[in-house]
Parts: sequence; structure tokens; C-alpha cells
Amino acid sequence: MLDIKSRPNHKLYLQILRNMTPEQRLAKAFELSEFSKQLFIQGLRQRHPQLPESEFQALFLQRLAKCYNRNY
Repeated sequence: MLDIKSRPNHKLYLQILRNMTPEQRLAKAFELSEFSKQLFIQGLRQRHPQLPESEFQALFLQRLAKCYNRNY
């Protein structure tokens, strides 16, 4: 299989994950999930800076539902 992107640190990344406890891996998953959510919010806010907070929250939930539904 041809790897389009070079991933020189992939083996090191896997080794680090293997050395983590289950609790550490779960904490890292939560951390990455929160990071992704914040990036999503930032991007949405940049595209819609004029929206009041209540409308922004409604838009955020609407877009989040679209993302969620695409995974199933």
C-alpha cells in the first residue's frame, strides 16, 4: 500500500500509545475530542462573527448534529 503522506514519527507515536495506561489513553482521547470541538467552534465563529450568542449556539448544535449523523 502506498502511503501518500510521509509519517516519519508514526512508529514512535504508536510506541508512546502502547506505553500509556488505559486511563492515560482515555484522558488523551477526551483531550483530543475537546481540542477538536474548540477548533470547530473557532472556525464557525470566524465564519459567523456577527451572530448573537444564542443564534451561534443554535448554529453550532445544528452543524454538530450534521457531523454526528455522517458517522453512522
